Amino acid sequence: MASIKSIGKIFLFIVGGLAAIIVGSFMIRGTMHMWDNPEDHKTRTKDKN
Repeated sequence: MASIKSIGKIFLFIVGGLAAIIVGSFMIRGTMHMWDNPEDHKTRTKDKN
């Protein structure tokens, strides 16, 4: 039977990995939005004026 410390380390490793994946996906979405933004901004300002 595994000790409580080893179970805690495994649990922290899994939770930390999931958190890193979630944060990384949001960062990738943000950079993609930034790259797409200038073209969208030009078309939006042309439509408004």
